[in-house]
Amino acid sequence: MICRSRAQSIQRFVLSLGALGILCTTQSLAQSNESLAARIDKITSRPEFARANFGIEFYALDTGRVIYALNANKLFVPASTTKLLTEGTLLARLGGDFRFHTRIYRTGPINSRGHLKGDLILVASGDPNLSNRIQPDGTLAFVDNDHSEGGPALAGDPLVVIKELVQSVLAKGIRRIDGRVLVDTALFPDGPREGGSDAVLSSIIINDNVIDVVATPGPTAGDPVVLRTSPQNSYAHFANQLTTTAVGSKPSVDDPVIVSNPDGTATITLSGSLPVGARPLTLPAPVPSPTRFATTLLQESLREAGIDVAPDHSRAQPDSSTLAHFYTEENLVAEHISISLSEDVKVTLKVSQNLHAGIGQYLLGAYVAHDTKNVFKTGFRIEREFLEEARLDLSGAAQGDGSGGDWADLFSPDFMCSYLVYWSKRPDFDELFRALPILGKDGTVAKIQTQSPAAGHVFAKTGTYISDDLLNGKNMLNAKGLAGYVFTRSGRQLAFAAYVNHVQLPADPDAAQAVAGQALGSIAAAAYDADLPTGP
Repeated sequence: MICRSRAQSIQRFVLSLGALGILCTTQSLAQSNESLAARIDKITSRPEFARANFGIEFYALDTGRVIYALNANKLFVPASTTKLLTEGTLLARLGGDFRFHTRIYRTGPINSRGHLKGDLILVASGDPNLSNRIQPDGTLAFVDNDHSEGGPALAGDPLVVIKELVQSVLAKGIRRIDGRVLVDTALFPDGPREGGSDAVLSSIIINDNVIDVVATPGPTAGDPVVLRTSPQNSYAHFANQLTTTAVGSKPSVDDPVIVSNPDGTATITLSGSLPVGARPLTLPAPVPSPTRFATTLLQESLREAGIDVAPDHSRAQPDSSTLAHFYTEENLVAEHISISLSEDVKVTLKVSQNLHAGIGQYLLGAYVAHDTKNVFKTGFRIEREFLEEARLDLSGAAQGDGSGGDWADLFSPDFMCSYLVYWSKRPDFDELFRALPILGKDGTVAKIQTQSPAAGHVFAKTGTYISDDLLNGKNMLNAKGLAGYVFTRSGRQLAFAAYVNHVQLPADPDAAQAVAGQALGSIAAAAYDADLPTGP
Protein backbone atom coordinates (compact mmCIF):
# COMPACT_ATOMS: atom_id res chain seq x y z
CA MET A 1 0.00 0.00 0.00
CA ILE A 2 1.52 3.33 -1.10
CA CYS A 3 1.43 6.49 0.97
CA ARG A 4 -0.08 9.41 -0.96
CA SER A 5 0.52 12.23 1.54
CA ARG A 6 3.17 13.35 4.00
CA ALA A 7 3.05 11.38 7.22
CA GLN A 8 1.83 13.51 10.13
CA SER A 9 4.02 11.55 12.52
CA ILE A 10 7.12 12.61 10.58
CA GLN A 11 5.98 16.22 10.71
CA ARG A 12 5.69 16.00 14.48
CA PHE A 13 9.11 14.44 14.75
CA VAL A 14 10.71 17.05 12.50
CA LEU A 15 9.48 19.72 14.91
CA SER A 16 10.95 17.89 17.90
CA LEU A 17 14.30 17.43 16.14
CA GLY A 18 14.40 21.09 15.24
CA ALA A 19 13.81 21.99 18.86
CA LEU A 20 16.77 19.82 19.82
CA GLY A 21 19.00 21.43 17.23
CA ILE A 22 19.55 18.17 15.34
CA LEU A 23 17.77 19.20 12.17
CA CYS A 24 17.87 22.55 10.41
CA THR A 25 15.91 22.86 7.18
CA THR A 26 17.15 26.07 5.61
CA GLN A 27 15.13 26.53 2.47
CA SER A 28 16.89 29.78 1.70
CA LEU A 29 20.10 27.91 0.85
CA ALA A 30 20.63 27.44 -2.86
CA GLN A 31 19.83 23.97 -4.13
CA SER A 32 22.26 22.12 -6.35
CA ASN A 33 21.33 21.88 -10.02
CA GLU A 34 22.76 18.34 -10.20
CA SER A 35 20.13 15.62 -10.24
CA LEU A 36 20.01 12.76 -7.76
CA ALA A 37 20.46 10.27 -10.59
CA ALA A 38 23.64 11.98 -11.77
CA ARG A 39 25.10 11.96 -8.30
CA ILE A 40 24.31 8.30 -7.71
CA ASP A 41 25.73 7.32 -11.10
CA LYS A 42 29.08 8.88 -10.17
CA ILE A 43 29.21 6.77 -7.00
CA THR A 44 28.08 3.44 -8.43
CA SER A 45 30.41 3.69 -11.45
CA ARG A 46 33.59 3.86 -9.35
CA PRO A 47 36.23 1.22 -10.30
CA GLU A 48 35.94 -0.61 -6.95
CA PHE A 49 32.32 -1.42 -7.78
CA ALA A 50 32.95 -2.68 -11.32
CA ARG A 51 31.75 -6.21 -10.49
CA ALA A 52 29.30 -5.28 -7.76
CA ASN A 53 25.50 -5.05 -7.85
CA PHE A 54 23.56 -2.03 -6.59
CA GLY A 55 19.90 -1.85 -5.66
CA ILE A 56 18.49 1.56 -4.70
CA GLU A 57 15.16 3.29 -4.26
CA PHE A 58 14.19 6.75 -3.01
CA TYR A 59 10.54 7.52 -2.27
CA ALA A 60 9.14 11.02 -1.65
CA LEU A 61 6.68 11.01 1.23
CA ASP A 62 5.18 14.35 0.21
CA THR A 63 4.19 13.30 -3.32
CA GLY A 64 3.76 9.57 -2.66
CA ARG A 65 6.04 8.66 -5.57
CA VAL A 66 9.30 6.89 -6.28
CA ILE A 67 11.80 9.56 -7.39
CA TYR A 68 14.74 7.24 -8.10
CA ALA A 69 15.11 3.50 -8.65
CA LEU A 70 17.96 1.19 -9.68
CA ASN A 71 17.30 -2.56 -9.67
CA ALA A 72 14.66 -1.77 -7.08
CA ASN A 73 12.65 -4.96 -7.63
CA LYS A 74 15.62 -7.33 -7.49
CA LEU A 75 16.47 -9.25 -4.31
CA PHE A 76 19.62 -8.24 -2.42
CA VAL A 77 21.42 -9.58 0.63
CA PRO A 78 20.35 -7.00 3.23
CA ALA A 79 22.59 -7.90 6.19
CA SER A 80 21.55 -6.09 9.36
CA THR A 81 18.92 -3.89 7.74
CA THR A 82 16.89 -7.06 8.39
CA LYS A 83 16.66 -5.82 11.99
CA LEU A 84 14.21 -3.13 10.83
CA LEU A 85 11.60 -5.84 10.26
CA THR A 86 12.32 -7.73 13.47
CA GLU A 87 12.34 -4.68 15.72
CA GLY A 88 9.42 -3.05 13.93
CA THR A 89 7.29 -6.16 14.45
CA LEU A 90 8.22 -6.26 18.14
CA LEU A 91 7.17 -2.63 18.56
CA ALA A 92 3.94 -3.17 16.67
CA ARG A 93 2.91 -6.38 18.43
CA LEU A 94 4.22 -5.89 21.98
CA GLY A 95 4.15 -2.10 22.18
CA GLY A 96 6.97 0.28 22.97
CA ASP A 97 6.12 0.31 26.68
CA PHE A 98 6.30 -3.49 27.03
CA ARG A 99 8.36 -4.55 30.07
CA PHE A 100 10.13 -7.80 30.87
CA HIS A 101 9.64 -9.22 34.37
CA THR A 102 12.55 -11.33 35.64
CA ARG A 103 11.44 -13.04 38.85
CA ILE A 104 12.98 -15.23 41.54
CA TYR A 105 10.77 -17.75 43.38
CA ARG A 106 11.23 -20.13 46.27
CA THR A 107 9.89 -23.69 46.39
CA GLY A 108 9.83 -24.08 50.16
CA PRO A 109 9.33 -22.23 53.44
CA ILE A 110 11.83 -19.97 55.19
CA ASN A 111 12.38 -20.96 58.83
CA SER A 112 13.10 -18.68 61.78
CA ARG A 113 16.86 -18.87 61.17
CA GLY A 114 16.52 -17.71 57.55
CA HIS A 115 17.01 -21.16 56.04
CA LEU A 116 15.13 -21.68 52.77
CA LYS A 117 13.91 -25.29 52.85
CA GLY A 118 13.72 -25.62 49.11
CA ASP A 119 15.10 -24.28 45.84
CA LEU A 120 15.64 -20.70 44.70
CA ILE A 121 14.72 -20.30 41.02
CA LEU A 122 15.31 -17.37 38.69
CA VAL A 123 12.75 -17.53 35.88
CA ALA A 124 14.17 -16.02 32.70
CA SER A 125 11.95 -13.57 30.83
CA GLY A 126 13.96 -12.91 27.67
CA ASP A 127 15.07 -9.50 29.00
CA PRO A 128 18.13 -8.64 26.86
CA ASN A 129 19.38 -5.98 29.28
CA LEU A 130 20.32 -7.71 32.52
CA SER A 131 23.46 -5.60 32.38
CA ASN A 132 24.92 -2.19 33.14
CA ARG A 133 23.16 -0.52 30.18
CA ILE A 134 20.41 0.66 32.54
CA GLN A 135 20.68 4.35 33.42
CA PRO A 136 19.10 6.27 36.33
CA ASP A 137 16.94 8.31 33.94
CA GLY A 138 15.16 5.23 32.60
CA THR A 139 17.15 4.95 29.38
CA LEU A 140 19.62 2.37 28.11
CA ALA A 141 23.17 3.49 27.33
CA PHE A 142 25.20 2.28 24.38
CA VAL A 143 28.62 2.70 22.79
CA ASP A 144 28.62 3.22 19.01
CA ASN A 145 30.85 0.16 18.53
CA ASP A 146 29.19 -2.44 20.76
CA HIS A 147 31.28 -4.51 23.18
CA SER A 148 29.91 -7.72 21.66
CA GLU A 149 31.66 -6.70 18.42
CA GLY A 150 34.98 -5.75 20.05
CA GLY A 151 34.15 -2.22 21.12
CA PRO A 152 34.72 -0.91 24.65
CA ALA A 153 32.42 -2.15 27.38
CA LEU A 154 30.21 0.33 29.20
CA ALA A 155 31.50 1.59 32.51
CA GLY A 156 30.01 -0.02 35.60
CA ASP A 157 29.25 -3.47 36.97
CA PRO A 158 27.60 -5.79 34.39
CA LEU A 159 26.05 -7.73 37.32
CA VAL A 160 24.20 -4.73 38.73
CA VAL A 161 20.75 -6.26 38.05
CA ILE A 162 21.70 -9.67 39.45
CA LYS A 163 23.03 -8.02 42.60
CA GLU A 164 19.84 -5.97 42.99
CA LEU A 165 17.84 -9.21 42.82
CA VAL A 166 20.11 -10.73 45.46
CA GLN A 167 19.46 -7.76 47.76
CA SER A 168 15.74 -8.50 47.47
CA VAL A 169 16.47 -12.11 48.44
CA LEU A 170 18.27 -10.82 51.53
CA ALA A 171 15.35 -8.52 52.32
CA LYS A 172 13.09 -11.59 52.47
CA GLY A 173 15.20 -12.85 55.35
CA ILE A 174 16.92 -15.66 53.46
CA ARG A 175 20.38 -16.42 54.86
CA ARG A 176 20.84 -19.99 53.69
CA ILE A 177 19.50 -22.07 50.79
CA ASP A 178 19.21 -25.76 51.62
CA GLY A 179 18.07 -26.66 48.09
CA ARG A 180 19.36 -25.70 44.68
CA VAL A 181 19.90 -22.35 42.96
CA LEU A 182 18.46 -22.69 39.47
CA VAL A 183 17.77 -20.67 36.32
CA ASP A 184 14.62 -21.69 34.44
CA THR A 185 14.84 -20.89 30.72
CA ALA A 186 11.64 -22.68 29.70
CA LEU A 187 10.43 -19.54 27.89
CA PHE A 188 12.96 -20.57 25.25
CA PRO A 189 16.07 -22.52 26.28
CA ASP A 190 19.65 -22.07 25.09
CA GLY A 191 19.63 -22.47 21.34
CA PRO A 192 22.01 -21.90 18.43
CA ARG A 193 24.61 -19.17 18.16
CA GLU A 194 23.58 -16.14 16.17
CA GLY A 195 25.84 -15.39 13.23
CA GLY A 196 27.06 -11.89 14.05
CA SER A 197 28.49 -11.88 17.58
CA ASP A 198 28.50 -15.71 17.91
CA ALA A 199 26.50 -15.32 21.16
CA VAL A 200 24.10 -18.11 22.10
CA LEU A 201 20.41 -17.28 21.76
CA SER A 202 18.62 -17.77 25.07
CA SER A 203 15.88 -16.35 27.28
CA ILE A 204 18.51 -15.55 29.92
CA ILE A 205 20.92 -12.81 28.83
CA ILE A 206 23.50 -11.37 31.21
CA ASN A 207 26.03 -8.92 29.76
CA ASP A 208 24.81 -9.90 26.28
CA ASN A 209 25.98 -13.48 27.01
CA VAL A 210 29.62 -12.54 26.58
CA ILE A 211 32.56 -12.09 28.92
CA ASP A 212 34.49 -8.92 28.15
CA VAL A 213 38.22 -9.64 27.97
CA VAL A 214 40.53 -6.61 27.89
CA ALA A 215 44.00 -7.58 26.67
CA THR A 216 46.93 -5.26 27.46
CA PRO A 217 50.45 -5.93 26.12
CA GLY A 218 53.30 -6.31 28.61
CA PRO A 219 56.12 -3.76 28.99
CA THR A 220 58.66 -5.75 26.98
CA ALA A 221 58.65 -8.19 24.05
CA GLY A 222 58.17 -11.76 25.22
CA ASP A 223 55.99 -10.84 28.20
CA PRO A 224 52.56 -12.43 28.43
CA VAL A 225 49.65 -10.17 27.55
CA VAL A 226 47.72 -9.16 30.66
CA LEU A 227 44.04 -10.13 30.68
CA ARG A 228 41.24 -8.47 32.62
CA THR A 229 37.82 -10.14 32.45
CA SER A 230 34.32 -8.87 33.27
CA PRO A 231 32.19 -10.16 34.84
CA GLN A 232 34.62 -12.27 36.84
CA ASN A 233 33.26 -15.74 37.53
CA SER A 234 34.20 -19.38 38.05
CA TYR A 235 32.19 -20.61 35.06
CA ALA A 236 34.84 -19.63 32.49
CA HIS A 237 38.53 -20.47 32.75
CA PHE A 238 40.95 -18.62 30.47
CA ALA A 239 44.03 -20.13 28.85
CA ASN A 240 46.21 -17.15 27.99
CA GLN A 241 48.44 -17.83 24.99
CA LEU A 242 48.74 -14.16 24.00
CA THR A 243 52.27 -12.79 23.89
CA THR A 244 53.81 -9.33 23.68
CA THR A 245 55.87 -8.57 20.56
CA ALA A 246 58.27 -5.78 19.59
CA VAL A 247 57.19 -2.16 19.16
CA GLY A 248 55.73 -1.56 15.71
CA SER A 249 54.95 -5.20 14.97
CA LYS A 250 51.50 -6.04 13.63
CA PRO A 251 48.85 -7.19 16.12
CA SER A 252 47.54 -10.67 15.44
CA VAL A 253 44.75 -12.04 17.64
CA ASP A 254 42.80 -15.21 16.86
CA ASP A 255 39.14 -15.75 17.64
CA PRO A 256 38.65 -17.28 21.10
CA VAL A 257 38.53 -21.10 21.15
CA ILE A 258 35.74 -22.04 23.56
CA VAL A 259 35.27 -25.57 24.92
CA SER A 260 32.57 -26.83 27.28
CA ASN A 261 33.99 -29.08 30.02
CA PRO A 262 32.37 -32.19 31.57
CA ASP A 263 31.98 -30.38 34.92
CA GLY A 264 29.78 -27.71 33.34
CA THR A 265 32.45 -25.01 33.13
CA ALA A 266 34.02 -23.59 29.97
CA THR A 267 37.64 -23.13 28.92
CA ILE A 268 38.38 -20.15 26.68
CA THR A 269 41.75 -20.11 24.92
CA LEU A 270 43.12 -16.83 23.60
CA SER A 271 46.12 -16.83 21.30
CA GLY A 272 48.05 -14.33 19.19
CA SER A 273 50.17 -11.27 19.90
CA LEU A 274 50.05 -7.56 20.68
CA PRO A 275 53.01 -5.18 20.24
CA VAL A 276 54.56 -3.22 23.09
CA GLY A 277 52.71 0.08 23.56
CA ALA A 278 49.54 -1.00 21.74
CA ARG A 279 46.25 0.18 23.17
CA PRO A 280 44.28 -2.38 25.18
CA LEU A 281 42.11 -4.58 22.97
CA THR A 282 38.60 -5.75 23.90
CA LEU A 283 37.94 -9.39 23.01
CA PRO A 284 34.35 -10.54 23.56
CA ALA A 285 34.15 -14.21 24.60
CA PRO A 286 30.64 -15.62 24.00
CA VAL A 287 29.67 -18.14 26.67
CA PRO A 288 28.61 -21.60 25.38
CA SER A 289 25.78 -22.00 27.93
CA PRO A 290 23.99 -18.81 29.00
CA THR A 291 21.91 -20.83 31.48
CA ARG A 292 24.96 -22.30 33.20
CA PHE A 293 26.70 -18.91 33.07
CA ALA A 294 23.72 -17.18 34.71
CA THR A 295 23.37 -19.92 37.33
CA THR A 296 27.02 -19.53 38.34
CA LEU A 297 26.77 -15.73 38.49
CA LEU A 298 23.63 -15.91 40.63
CA GLN A 299 25.17 -18.46 43.01
CA GLU A 300 28.35 -16.43 43.38
CA SER A 301 26.43 -13.17 43.91
CA LEU A 302 24.37 -14.83 46.66
CA ARG A 303 27.52 -16.05 48.40
CA GLU A 304 29.15 -12.63 48.03
CA ALA A 305 26.12 -11.13 49.81
CA GLY A 306 26.59 -13.53 52.71
CA ILE A 307 23.96 -16.11 51.82
CA ASP A 308 25.03 -19.71 52.38
CA VAL A 309 24.56 -21.66 49.13
CA ALA A 310 25.17 -25.40 48.99
CA PRO A 311 27.69 -26.63 46.41
CA ASP A 312 26.03 -27.35 43.07
CA HIS A 313 26.79 -30.88 41.92
CA SER A 314 23.93 -31.19 39.46
CA ARG A 315 24.39 -30.33 35.79
CA ALA A 316 20.80 -31.11 34.79
CA GLN A 317 18.51 -28.30 33.74
CA PRO A 318 15.42 -27.75 35.91
CA ASP A 319 12.16 -29.31 34.73
CA SER A 320 9.86 -26.31 34.47
CA SER A 321 6.75 -28.51 34.24
CA THR A 322 7.35 -29.75 37.79
CA LEU A 323 8.33 -26.33 39.15
CA ALA A 324 5.85 -23.96 37.51
CA HIS A 325 3.21 -24.43 40.23
CA PHE A 326 5.62 -22.71 42.64
CA TYR A 327 5.61 -19.53 40.52
CA THR A 328 3.00 -17.70 42.56
CA GLU A 329 2.80 -14.30 44.25
CA GLU A 330 3.17 -16.00 47.63
CA ASN A 331 6.49 -17.56 46.61
CA LEU A 332 7.85 -14.49 44.84
CA VAL A 333 11.18 -13.49 46.38
CA ALA A 334 12.56 -10.87 43.97
CA GLU A 335 11.57 -9.16 40.72
CA HIS A 336 13.31 -6.95 38.18
CA ILE A 337 11.13 -4.96 35.78
CA SER A 338 12.95 -3.89 32.65
CA ILE A 339 13.26 -0.55 30.94
CA SER A 340 10.71 -0.12 28.12
CA LEU A 341 11.02 -2.20 24.95
CA SER A 342 11.38 0.97 22.87
CA GLU A 343 14.68 1.64 24.65
CA ASP A 344 15.99 -1.80 23.75
CA VAL A 345 14.92 -1.25 20.13
CA LYS A 346 17.02 1.92 20.24
CA VAL A 347 20.08 0.01 21.43
CA THR A 348 19.50 -2.79 18.92
CA LEU A 349 19.21 -0.52 15.89
CA LYS A 350 21.76 2.11 16.91
CA VAL A 351 24.63 -0.37 17.42
CA SER A 352 23.18 -3.27 15.40
CA GLN A 353 23.10 -5.55 18.45
CA ASN A 354 22.84 -9.01 16.91
CA LEU A 355 21.80 -11.01 19.96
CA HIS A 356 18.98 -8.62 20.87
CA ALA A 357 17.58 -8.82 17.34
CA GLY A 358 18.27 -12.55 17.14
CA ILE A 359 15.80 -13.32 19.93
CA GLY A 360 13.10 -11.16 18.30
CA GLN A 361 11.09 -14.00 16.76
CA TYR A 362 11.43 -16.04 19.96
CA LEU A 363 9.92 -13.15 21.92
CA LEU A 364 7.08 -12.82 19.41
CA GLY A 365 6.30 -16.52 19.61
CA ALA A 366 6.50 -16.60 23.40
CA TYR A 367 4.69 -13.39 24.31
CA VAL A 368 2.26 -12.85 21.43
CA ALA A 369 1.32 -16.45 20.58
CA HIS A 370 2.24 -17.99 23.99
CA ASP A 371 3.89 -20.83 22.12
CA THR A 372 5.99 -23.24 24.17
CA LYS A 373 6.91 -25.81 21.52
CA ASN A 374 7.82 -24.12 18.22
CA VAL A 375 8.44 -20.60 19.43
CA PHE A 376 10.89 -19.49 16.70
CA LYS A 377 8.76 -20.44 13.68
CA THR A 378 5.67 -19.11 15.41
CA GLY A 379 7.45 -15.79 15.78
CA PHE A 380 7.92 -15.63 12.03
CA ARG A 381 4.23 -16.37 11.57
CA ILE A 382 3.46 -13.37 13.78
CA GLU A 383 5.83 -11.21 11.72
CA ARG A 384 4.31 -12.36 8.43
CA GLU A 385 0.81 -11.51 9.67
CA PHE A 386 2.03 -8.02 10.58
CA LEU A 387 3.56 -7.47 7.14
CA GLU A 388 0.42 -8.78 5.43
CA GLU A 389 -1.69 -6.32 7.45
CA ALA A 390 0.60 -3.60 6.09
CA ARG A 391 -0.33 -4.80 2.58
CA LEU A 392 3.29 -5.25 1.54
CA ASP A 393 4.29 -7.38 -1.44
CA LEU A 394 6.10 -10.26 0.27
CA SER A 395 7.46 -11.58 -3.01
CA GLY A 396 10.16 -8.95 -2.44
CA ALA A 397 11.20 -10.38 0.94
CA ALA A 398 12.68 -13.52 2.48
CA GLN A 399 13.98 -13.97 6.01
CA GLY A 400 15.57 -16.77 8.04
CA ASP A 401 16.66 -15.06 11.25
CA GLY A 402 16.08 -11.91 13.26
CA SER A 403 19.43 -10.17 12.90
CA GLY A 404 20.41 -10.46 9.22
CA GLY A 405 22.99 -13.24 9.30
CA ASP A 406 21.08 -15.95 7.45
CA TRP A 407 21.49 -16.63 3.74
CA ALA A 408 17.70 -16.71 3.44
CA ASP A 409 17.60 -13.00 4.28
CA LEU A 410 16.84 -11.23 1.00
CA PHE A 411 14.93 -8.00 0.34
CA SER A 412 14.30 -5.80 -2.63
CA PRO A 413 14.89 -2.06 -2.19
CA ASP A 414 11.27 -1.51 -3.21
CA PHE A 415 10.01 -3.80 -0.47
CA MET A 416 12.17 -2.15 2.17
CA CYS A 417 11.13 1.31 0.99
CA SER A 418 7.46 0.30 1.12
CA TYR A 419 7.98 -1.02 4.65
CA LEU A 420 9.53 2.30 5.73
CA VAL A 421 6.71 4.25 4.08
CA TYR A 422 4.17 2.12 5.97
CA TRP A 423 5.96 2.83 9.25
CA SER A 424 5.98 6.57 8.56
CA LYS A 425 2.17 6.46 8.72
CA ARG A 426 1.86 4.57 12.00
CA PRO A 427 1.00 6.42 15.22
CA ASP A 428 3.97 4.77 16.96
CA PHE A 429 6.42 5.78 14.22
CA ASP A 430 8.43 7.99 16.58
CA GLU A 431 9.52 4.94 18.59
CA LEU A 432 11.11 3.32 15.54
CA PHE A 433 12.45 6.59 14.16
CA ARG A 434 14.24 7.57 17.39
CA ALA A 435 16.07 4.23 17.30
CA LEU A 436 17.72 4.81 13.91
CA PRO A 437 21.42 5.72 13.71
CA ILE A 438 22.03 9.33 12.66
CA LEU A 439 24.48 9.89 9.80
CA GLY A 440 27.78 11.28 11.06
CA LYS A 441 26.50 11.49 14.63
CA ASP A 442 25.89 8.17 16.39
CA GLY A 443 25.52 4.40 16.16
CA THR A 444 26.89 2.45 13.24
CA VAL A 445 26.96 5.56 11.00
CA ALA A 446 28.77 7.77 13.51
CA LYS A 447 31.89 7.81 11.31
CA ILE A 448 30.10 7.94 7.94
CA GLN A 449 29.95 11.26 6.01
CA THR A 450 30.88 13.24 9.11
CA GLN A 451 31.81 16.34 7.08
CA SER A 452 28.86 16.13 4.70
CA PRO A 453 26.11 18.77 4.83
CA ALA A 454 23.77 15.79 5.18
CA ALA A 455 25.28 14.73 8.52
CA GLY A 456 22.50 14.84 11.08
CA HIS A 457 19.81 14.72 8.38
CA VAL A 458 19.89 11.01 7.43
CA PHE A 459 18.40 8.48 9.85
CA ALA A 460 19.11 4.95 8.68
CA LYS A 461 19.93 1.37 9.67
CA THR A 462 23.14 -0.15 8.35
CA GLY A 463 24.02 -3.71 7.39
CA THR A 464 27.31 -5.52 6.71
CA TYR A 465 27.97 -9.13 5.69
CA ILE A 466 31.56 -10.20 4.99
CA SER A 467 33.12 -13.56 4.08
CA ASP A 468 36.75 -14.63 3.75
CA ASP A 469 37.90 -14.87 0.13
CA LEU A 470 40.52 -17.54 0.78
CA LEU A 471 41.25 -17.96 -2.93
CA ASN A 472 42.55 -14.41 -3.27
CA GLY A 473 43.53 -13.67 0.32
CA LYS A 474 40.94 -10.90 0.49
CA ASN A 475 37.50 -10.22 1.90
CA MET A 476 34.28 -10.59 -0.04
CA LEU A 477 31.72 -8.02 1.02
CA ASN A 478 28.59 -10.04 0.37
CA ALA A 479 26.42 -7.15 1.41
CA LYS A 480 26.39 -3.59 2.62
CA GLY A 481 23.05 -1.91 3.21
CA LEU A 482 21.55 1.37 4.40
CA ALA A 483 17.83 1.99 4.79
CA GLY A 484 15.87 4.76 6.45
CA TYR A 485 14.88 8.38 5.93
CA VAL A 486 16.42 11.59 4.55
CA PHE A 487 15.28 15.08 5.53
CA THR A 488 16.39 17.27 2.63
CA ARG A 489 17.69 20.82 2.73
CA SER A 490 14.48 22.04 1.10
CA GLY A 491 12.33 20.41 3.78
CA ARG A 492 11.20 17.27 1.95
CA GLN A 493 11.15 13.84 3.54
CA LEU A 494 12.27 10.71 1.72
CA ALA A 495 12.28 7.02 2.52
CA PHE A 496 15.12 5.09 0.92
CA ALA A 497 16.87 1.73 0.75
CA ALA A 498 20.32 1.22 -0.79
CA TYR A 499 22.24 -2.05 -1.14
CA VAL A 500 25.51 -3.09 -2.70
CA ASN A 501 26.39 -6.78 -2.99
CA HIS A 502 29.61 -8.55 -3.97
CA VAL A 503 32.47 -6.12 -3.50
CA GLN A 504 35.98 -7.57 -3.30
CA LEU A 505 37.97 -5.81 -0.59
CA PRO A 506 41.49 -6.00 0.81
CA ALA A 507 41.92 -8.13 3.95
CA ASP A 508 41.43 -5.11 6.19
CA PRO A 509 38.76 -5.03 8.93
CA ASP A 510 38.01 -1.38 8.18
CA ALA A 511 37.71 -1.75 4.41
CA ALA A 512 33.96 -2.45 4.33
CA GLN A 513 33.22 0.77 6.17
CA ALA A 514 35.81 2.83 4.30
CA VAL A 515 34.70 1.69 0.84
CA ALA A 516 31.09 0.51 0.74
CA GLY A 517 29.91 2.15 3.95
CA GLN A 518 31.04 5.57 2.83
CA ALA A 519 29.63 4.95 -0.66
CA LEU A 520 26.14 4.17 0.64
CA GLY A 521 26.42 7.12 3.01
CA SER A 522 27.27 9.27 -0.02
CA ILE A 523 24.20 7.96 -1.86
CA ALA A 524 21.95 8.87 1.07
CA ALA A 525 23.68 12.24 1.44
CA ALA A 526 23.26 12.90 -2.30
CA ALA A 527 19.53 13.26 -1.79
CA TYR A 528 19.96 15.93 0.87
CA ASP A 529 20.58 18.84 -1.51
CA ALA A 530 20.28 17.35 -5.00
CA ASP A 531 17.79 18.58 -7.56
CA LEU A 532 14.83 16.30 -6.81
CA PRO A 533 11.85 15.80 -9.08
CA THR A 534 8.51 17.01 -7.74
CA GLY A 535 6.25 15.24 -10.20
CA PRO A 536 5.91 11.62 -11.34
